[in-house]
Amino acid sequence: MAINNNVSTTALGTPIQQFYAGQNVFITGGTGFLGKILIEKLLRSCPNISSIYLLMRSKKGQNVMQRMDSLFEDPIFQRLKTEVPKFRHKVAAVTGDCALPGLGLSTSDRDLLICEITVVFNVAATVRFDEKMKDAVTINIRGPKEMLSLCRSMPNLRAVIHVSTAYSNCVRDDIAEKFYSPTISADSIIKLVNSVDESKLDEMTPKLLGNYPNSYAFTKQIAEQVVQQYGKDLPVGMFRPAIVVSSYKEPVEGWIDNVYGPTGALVGVGAGLIRTLHIDRNCTAELVPVDYTVNALIATAWDVANNKNEAADPPIYNYHSSWNNRVTWGDYNDVALKHGKKMPSVRSIWCYTLTIASNPLMYYIYSVLLHILPALLVDFGLFIIGQKPRAIKIYKKIHKFSAVTTYFSTRMWKFSNDNTRGLWENLTPEDKKLFHFSMLDFDWNDFLHKCVVGLRFYTFKDDPSTIPVARKRMARFLILHKAIKYGFFGLVCWLLYGILALVFGWSSTSSFSTISESITIR
Repeated sequence: MAINNNVSTTALGTPIQQFYAGQNVFITGGTGFLGKILIEKLLRSCPNISSIYLLMRSKKGQNVMQRMDSLFEDPIFQRLKTEVPKFRHKVAAVTGDCALPGLGLSTSDRDLLICEITVVFNVAATVRFDEKMKDAVTINIRGPKEMLSLCRSMPNLRAVIHVSTAYSNCVRDDIAEKFYSPTISADSIIKLVNSVDESKLDEMTPKLLGNYPNSYAFTKQIAEQVVQQYGKDLPVGMFRPAIVVSSYKEPVEGWIDNVYGPTGALVGVGAGLIRTLHIDRNCTAELVPVDYTVNALIATAWDVANNKNEAADPPIYNYHSSWNNRVTWGDYNDVALKHGKKMPSVRSIWCYTLTIASNPLMYYIYSVLLHILPALLVDFGLFIIGQKPRAIKIYKKIHKFSAVTTYFSTRMWKFSNDNTRGLWENLTPEDKKLFHFSMLDFDWNDFLHKCVVGLRFYTFKDDPSTIPVARKRMARFLILHKAIKYGFFGLVCWLLYGILALVFGWSSTSSFSTISESITIR
């Protein structure tokens, strides 16, 4: 199979391609956002890879084989199908579940993995910020522990990379590429959630979280202690990406398959539903494209395998965006809105307008004026015509979304990334081209343009041909929006004048006379 001809390589490929040649890779979380791009990139850019095993479970009425077939129907695999049409035999599903003891593996599958696997990517995690503590601990903490136990039995293991998050230690302002002590040990929290009634555990959760904003960051931080403790004597490394968003260039531009975090905000604004957000415009938006993130992840395994870890702890790689040119949340929203107005969605229910509030009180006021009051009017109209009111219900979800993301959009962190930068500098020119992940001089305007295009196509399912119609529709919405806005302000002024007139005994005639006399005297 020929190596991608747009990259200058030797007959054996680049150093990273040579490393993956003949390797059997095991991936958890392969059906997730990051996992899909990881699978695609390995198969397309490392043509001599031996095989990829995916840990999968039955879900939504589909068994493992059906889910495997559905996985490769995603449009991101179209380029792979064109460039490497015979890839399918290299991918196999292994029935299991990260939430189960022993990863839910059968004896035969466990023996197969122990015998075959040489590289492991532990990507699986529950990323819901409001996940129940028991579920978050089971998947995010016990899962990695079970994985490392399995890895310890693999005689041919060359690298195992645990994917954490740059915000695992978000209670600190400065986050270095090192381990920090958790507030409770992994073994203790696992024992606790297995011995306490779930309702009691829910009551205990706020105290357990302490200063942590949610169960996700809390459990991911403790999972790092699992890697530190149970990864000893293993070729293990830890990768901490920041907020992973749409693809920039590969395998297609602007691909996204979820509406979490900043993406969810853009979708809400693009739908005409979100009109205010609680954000500090000056705080850094640590966003990293999913394709760049996967390239860094792939390079990390190569680095771990080729550099014996002589330190007491496994190496950590912080991967964030602001290497030399940061983008703020204000920039992110302004630029995305600029591009969004040029190509609005034909499915939007209102014009694009966004008022950012850094002050909690102002955000509450804006939410009442821009979300709650319009929603009440819509629900009243629906009630009058005999339909079920639903606008307030939608805004309850939107405000819940805002509540769990505000922590990250109103704070600043300083990340060190010496290991990640060192890794980039150690790549050959060919690998830098094939597995590009440097955020130096990153073009945020171009990237956000592609993000908006991708959201329109992959999330809203809008064909590009609908843009002219959507623009005309948006222009009508804008006229109506301005009429309502100025009409509302006029009503408020009239009411205020009426109140003041009652208080001071003004009348329109006396006021006019007073003004006339004043002019005459002058």
